[in-house]
Amino acid sequence: MNSEATPGRERLIEQFKADGLTVMFGNPGTVEQGFLDAVDAAADFQYVLALQETVAAGIADGYARATGGAALLQLHSGVGLGNGIGMLYQSLRGHTPLVVVAGDAGVRYDAMDAQMASDLVAMAKPVTKYATRVTDPRSVLRTIRRAVKIALTPPRGPVFVALPMDVLDELNSEPVLPATVPLTDVAPSPASVGRAAELLASAERPLILVGDGVALSGAQAELAAVAELLGADVYEVDSSEVNIAASHPLRRGQTGHMFGPHSKELVGGADGVLIVGTYVFPEVFPELENPFRPGAKVVHIDLNAYEIAKNHPVDLGLAADPRQALRALAGVLEQRLTPARRAAAAARIDVRTRERARATRQASPDDDTAMGVFLRTLAERTRGDLIVFDEALTTSPLVTRHLPPERPGDYHLTRGGSLGVGFPGAVGAKLARPDRLVVGFAGDGGSMYTYQALWTAVRHGIDAKFVVCNNRKYRLLDDNIAQYWRERDIAEHPFPGSFDLSRPEIDFAGLARALGADGTRVEKPDEAAAAVDRMLAHPGPFLVDVQI
Repeated sequence: MNSEATPGRERLIEQFKADGLTVMFGNPGTVEQGFLDAVDAAADFQYVLALQETVAAGIADGYARATGGAALLQLHSGVGLGNGIGMLYQSLRGHTPLVVVAGDAGVRYDAMDAQMASDLVAMAKPVTKYATRVTDPRSVLRTIRRAVKIALTPPRGPVFVALPMDVLDELNSEPVLPATVPLTDVAPSPASVGRAAELLASAERPLILVGDGVALSGAQAELAAVAELLGADVYEVDSSEVNIAASHPLRRGQTGHMFGPHSKELVGGADGVLIVGTYVFPEVFPELENPFRPGAKVVHIDLNAYEIAKNHPVDLGLAADPRQALRALAGVLEQRLTPARRAAAAARIDVRTRERARATRQASPDDDTAMGVFLRTLAERTRGDLIVFDEALTTSPLVTRHLPPERPGDYHLTRGGSLGVGFPGAVGAKLARPDRLVVGFAGDGGSMYTYQALWTAVRHGIDAKFVVCNNRKYRLLDDNIAQYWRERDIAEHPFPGSFDLSRPEIDFAGLARALGADGTRVEKPDEAAAAVDRMLAHPGPFLVDVQI
């Protein structure tokens, strides 16, 4: 590349472009003004403006999840980084490869403890894989390349680089080169695969626990093959993508993220456990004792060696790519499974298939509530051909009942515990996939964390659709405190007033219109179908407030 010296702020943009980062999400600030002036003048480089840093971070997260690559996020110094930290925690837990940059006034002002001065690296470290500050104008691009590499190397995650204004103002002659991201599609050795097959093949009650490492490696087909060979139930643990089709008879749903005893109950009977692409277990209130039964054989496959046997012992840990490892494991199982074991596996699959068919026949009639009719109509009108960004939380079971997660890339679930990802995530996903219908679902409480995302969608012509699942409360907190009362033998009583959102009532459709979008409210079931039709026909961002 051209080595003629140019200001670092301009050369930095060329480096981003060399790494395929041609869209920057952010909110501007004074100490970034020179850099953002250069951004405005740059060709083939887009700045997507959000009204607050949490929203920018959520849109970047959704964009990265929909593209499968990295996303570029600009925050404003310490105050902007502080605003974005909750959403960056979501990205850290969900392994989203965000490249986050923030400016500060300059290295020369470090000793002055001036207005907005803060230790940006220290602030960013708890919510990123890597955090650093550039202080030498000869290492701006070198540092960015390192950050991109770290963000995209499994376990993926957000990275942070602080960029002082005076460093970016200096002339820079660094070469502009794409970052080198190491290939990690490594296969385990034949001996280790043989050992894994030996541990699992004799299981009479096999179980598979999976997470988003499966989706990242594109191992959905390989996972299904191993599950079918073993006749093993599949539970999703740290999961927010499609790792196995919802319709697969061996898919048993999610273990949950709140209570360890629930997970222990699900896994405690297994005598052979395969863990792939996840950590165990991610509950808020985890089980401290080993949840697996004594003598159970446990095999853990993950590219993230840190997670293998982190909390509970395993018999065999394989630091390997899930797709390569599962493919190899399926091949060995094909050779080693005896006819009796194959017959037992087939019998378990038959049981699950018949159970699912029976559950479908015995299911209660279609939910005739406003939300039930809305979702049923949406599924009928679209034939399921849409991308769902799901932060519906307590309404998620109903969402996935009508819009089941079947195909990789068609479903993204909130992760990490930060509220507010649903609406900005849908904006980012639609920007990444403009050819697809994208609908973001959020609870009324969660939506209000980042409602400004609708303004960004309107400003940039991003035709995402939004649904508020409006129960006028933080319903998940009601459910969780009810569990708390039961565990402690506390008599039921009214829920805390801080969980209630009904006073004053929020006009979500009116808020959408105030931000330049359009919207409507559904109060009765017979209003739902028309609302779906209006949403799908509207040429631009549209919101439906569905009363629950």
